[in-house]
Amino acid sequence: MTDTNAQKIGYVVGGSLQEGLVVRLTVPPQRLQEGAFVVMESGTYLFYGLVTDLRLAATNERFADEQLQERFTPALAGLLQEQALYTNLAVHPVLMLEAGPPPDSPDDYERFWKEVNAGLRERPSPKPIKTVPSHMAPTRLATEGDIDEIFRGNFTIGYTREQQHPVRINLDKFVQRSAGVFGATGTGKSFLTRILLAGLVHHNAAATLIFDMHNEYAYDFKDPDNGQTVTGLQTKFGSRVFVVGLGKNALVRERRPDLDLLISERDIQPEDILLLARTLNLRDTTATTLHALYDSFREGWLTAFRKMRVGATQELVDENGKVRTVPAPDSVAAWAQEAGTNVMAAEALHNKLRRIFGRGYLVEEAATEGLRQIIDALEAGRHVILSFGKYDNELDYLLVTNLLTRKIREHWVRRTEAYYGGKEEDKPRPLVVVVEEAHKLLNREMAAQTTFSTIAREMRKYFVTLLIIDQRPSQIYDEVMSQLGTRISGWLGDDDDIRAVLSGLAGREQLRGMLSRLQPKEEVLLLGWSVPIPLPVRSRRYDEKFWKDLLGDDASALPPNPFEALGF
Repeated sequence: MTDTNAQKIGYVVGGSLQEGLVVRLTVPPQRLQEGAFVVMESGTYLFYGLVTDLRLAATNERFADEQLQERFTPALAGLLQEQALYTNLAVHPVLMLEAGPPPDSPDDYERFWKEVNAGLRERPSPKPIKTVPSHMAPTRLATEGDIDEIFRGNFTIGYTREQQHPVRINLDKFVQRSAGVFGATGTGKSFLTRILLAGLVHHNAAATLIFDMHNEYAYDFKDPDNGQTVTGLQTKFGSRVFVVGLGKNALVRERRPDLDLLISERDIQPEDILLLARTLNLRDTTATTLHALYDSFREGWLTAFRKMRVGATQELVDENGKVRTVPAPDSVAAWAQEAGTNVMAAEALHNKLRRIFGRGYLVEEAATEGLRQIIDALEAGRHVILSFGKYDNELDYLLVTNLLTRKIREHWVRRTEAYYGGKEEDKPRPLVVVVEEAHKLLNREMAAQTTFSTIAREMRKYFVTLLIIDQRPSQIYDEVMSQLGTRISGWLGDDDDIRAVLSGLAGREQLRGMLSRLQPKEEVLLLGWSVPIPLPVRSRRYDEKFWKDLLGDDASALPPNPFEALGF
């Protein structure tokens, strides 16, 4: 598996597993960058590592301090500089691969592979590094073959920075665990997310539910930064992408979606309101009042509470002819007295819930089961984009996303238990829930209450994972960050954000500088579960070339029978 055509760039001169390896560079240092993927060949093994630093050195410090050209003839100065001045690479070793005897030893080479094919010897595959290469082991840049051997993916996410070799990730493995896309504002997170989503749709790796807070994924629109048209997913994938707009007669980028989502008040549970405690500035007594309402009216609690009047009274004449003012039968106070709860707390809650009562997407009884239609579409393998349209504030985002994910969690758990119990033949379709502005839902205060943290921690075994997109990963709860398998990060300027992205990963100290020195656009660092070795890459551009490479000549990417895409 040795690549005899690859150009040698240096040789190993020292180092250790813990501190990393040192490679003496034999080519100009400008040929390499921090983050370069290198291969060291030692005996029958290949060692894969990442360049974490380049260090200038000299056999004698005098030669490094002086201008040799001014003291010696050009020929002698060049000879001294070549012999006395050099560059060392600091290499973080990650993987090793038993490559077997070289092809120029035909007998040993043939015997080795016969044993492998007969099952007498384990088939070579990259494994975590457990030893070090020998002194003077030749070192080279990874070739396209090396990268394919390590990554073994089906979707090109980007290219190596030195030689522009394609780097592929395995989307089937990517969706097995929750993942995150991070980067400071303006680094291209949304474009990278579109690229990932297009890959998931095209390769049918999983169904996706995309909470599109800023109406960026469904339809074409003009990029305000450069005026160019950004292609929407439904434009390319047609009916495989199901666009849902929030509210009656919703418009998304001045277009009518496939479905208007109206939510019945009976679908709202007290826990959904408690999630909004900070947004609505609810009191500590809110939980007691909400549960009293639910005990009184069960699923109809929100409708009944909305119809109550605050401060409504009536006059009654007692048997002595005295007139008394008492709460009206349809008042909040009358219910609170009957339920044995605090009247002032109940009236304060009613006043604060008026922001909920007035939402145009929340109705007493929806004519169509929009939530059910979304779940059915996901089960059929379609990709649902829920655009919030004019309801783009934090209150709507928190309420609707948590409600829908709670319904999905209940459904996928039920389906999975039926599958494991033998009541259903087919396992549930893998589902990826895509969440923007994740820190609003998954910060330390909110994480324990939202369904999203449950998905991150527990739902992998029920075939549901998260893809979170955020510019402030440090504000996401540590326990949630620890559950993210794959992390793709653009440039981050804040040390806390860098620390959060690298938390729980081996070699994070070596990766810290690499992440902070990414180009502000079009460079990302791949890390984690579906990435065998951390690697900075130049990400693909979301343009017509991307679509041509992905879809070929068929711009619609629909199968010959479009009903197959819908699960029929």
